[in-house]
Amino acid sequence: MVPIFLGKLCQFLGKARLPSLLFLGVVYLAYVLIGGLVFWKLEGWYVVQQIEILKEKRMKLLEKYSCLGQNGLRELAEFTKTASLSGLSPDSNNITDGFWKFTSSSVFAATVVTTIGYGNIIPLTAAGQIFCVLFAIFGIPLNIVVLNKVGKYMLAIEKSICNFLEKKIDRGKCVRISFHSIFFVISAFLYFVVPMLLFKEYEGWTYSEAIYYCFITLSTIGFGDYVPDNNPAIDYPEWYGCLLAAWIFFGLAWLALLINHCIDLLESLNAYQGRRKKKQNEQNEQTVEEVKGETEKEPKVQET
Repeated sequence: MVPIFLGKLCQFLGKARLPSLLFLGVVYLAYVLIGGLVFWKLEGWYVVQQIEILKEKRMKLLEKYSCLGQNGLRELAEFTKTASLSGLSPDSNNITDGFWKFTSSSVFAATVVTTIGYGNIIPLTAAGQIFCVLFAIFGIPLNIVVLNKVGKYMLAIEKSICNFLEKKIDRGKCVRISFHSIFFVISAFLYFVVPMLLFKEYEGWTYSEAIYYCFITLSTIGFGDYVPDNNPAIDYPEWYGCLLAAWIFFGLAWLALLINHCIDLLESLNAYQGRRKKKQNEQNEQTVEEVKGETEKEPKVQET
């Protein structure tokens, strides 16, 4: 039984192309470790510097408010953390606009199913946490299906326009490449440049912070360090939250379109390489047959 099992296991690993999987695994691990090294070098010194600054500020704060003490400072820090989680502004008794109301709760539900998960508001009750798990189990696959369908529909529209232009213009391949390039530039402008300007205007972020937030959101990383429509000190217009929700949905659909586009290009490239390899094999077989035929036609030399 054991030799039979080992033989089947080796056959399975051979079909699975284990060397290529190991190579990809090594590349993936190296990529992650190199990224960790770069982040460590870029951010590590800054964190150490900030810790030293905070230590100095803590000492000055204890000297200024000597009656506070270390325990009082700890209690104040815990209160500030709890108030932040509850949406209470540290500057006043006002709460964040729409905090755990219907609109903000709907935005939170959207960040759950899209796996963005900013973390600016979180469920604190046991019932809310259990419902969040159940909601995400069914909502995340549903969101993937919807975005995939929307992305494929947008890709179909793009292909239809390309096919129409190819029929009208002689240089079809150039038209297709040009149209894809123009579409990508316009989409990147709509989903990155325009929101960047909007966030700079209404949130007061820098250009780098705004473009950083746009990418972190549309890639569904969602660190939560920058969250729009969440500052109680800013009076946002009523249309701001709706526009933000529409931007996230169509931006994710655009990302799904790009993924489908890349998959389509890779499949086309793979099919082209398969046809090219098949044609080359046929040419090699034909050459071998011709050489074999010429060899057979050569007159045999009779021995004297």
